[in-house]
Amino acid sequence: MTAPTLEIHLTDADLTEALRSDARHGLTSDPKTLPPKWFYDARGSELFEEITGLPEYYPTRTERALLERVVGEIARIAQAEVLVELGAGSAAKTRLLLSALLSAGPLKTYVPQDVSESALRGAAAEISADFPGLAVHGVVSDFTDTLHNLPRGGRRMIAFLGGTIGNLIPAERAEFLAGVAAVLESGEQLLIGAGLVIDPAVLVPAYDDAAGVTAEFNRNVLHVLNSRLHADFDTEAFGHIARWDAQNEWIEMRLEATRDMTVTVPDLGLTVHFTRGEQMRTEISAKFHPGGISAELSAAGFDTEHIWTDPDDRFALVLAARR
Repeated sequence: MTAPTLEIHLTDADLTEALRSDARHGLTSDPKTLPPKWFYDARGSELFEEITGLPEYYPTRTERALLERVVGEIARIAQAEVLVELGAGSAAKTRLLLSALLSAGPLKTYVPQDVSESALRGAAAEISADFPGLAVHGVVSDFTDTLHNLPRGGRRMIAFLGGTIGNLIPAERAEFLAGVAAVLESGEQLLIGAGLVIDPAVLVPAYDDAAGVTAEFNRNVLHVLNSRLHADFDTEAFGHIARWDAQNEWIEMRLEATRDMTVTVPDLGLTVHFTRGEQMRTEISAKFHPGGISAELSAAGFDTEHIWTDPDDRFALVLAARR
């Protein structure tokens, strides 16, 4: 077994600086916002794992079941020599892809990318142990601005699963997809997992579960600001809101102040005022129509090769090739 290698382009100091920048911008904006990537400290990751097992939260199990059903077909079409996975995390679903790609032929290298060095080290070690003939080359980076750091060579397929594409607003999606296209050669591929537009009566509870786990996950962004920037948010003074925006076809998660309050963020020299009822957006989760995904991919320089959906048309896996 070859030991995995790790390439680090993002340090803890870099993450803190990015958090400082995002917090300063978001807390001084009107309306206030915070990016969803700051949910995910160790506690946030634990909470999200708990969310994926909730009865209301269909996306994770739906995508996994779909992947189990079509992964052989994906592997036959892709014939990838290198699998690059953006936002790999624990690489839980990756084993399905790796097994199928190895069975289909030429896969030689797996390149997991994530912002968390510790998560990546653990995942890389486990994958190396489970797939001893596979070279594992981890990249610690932020996929939104370090795509150019991904290794080149070999026929690559980039996987971006979990519906994470929906956390980007349309302009950000266009920039991201164009960035992916810029690092791929003609014929190399992108596999995207994307949630589809469905009945809000099913969709909204997935982001507002009865047990309150998603509410705690939402408030965790405030815990992150308290721990990393020494802010003094009273996290329990913020209520969780999830609403369907039919015009933009996305779920918005927000935190609502339940009383007037003043928050200080000493590391930024910032004092922030909230009025009772004021809402701060912490996440969007856009949902798609298959034709809309193809149109966005085409605008970025991709040709859609195949779209697979689950029997209830709740989730899609889209394979596209760089023109």
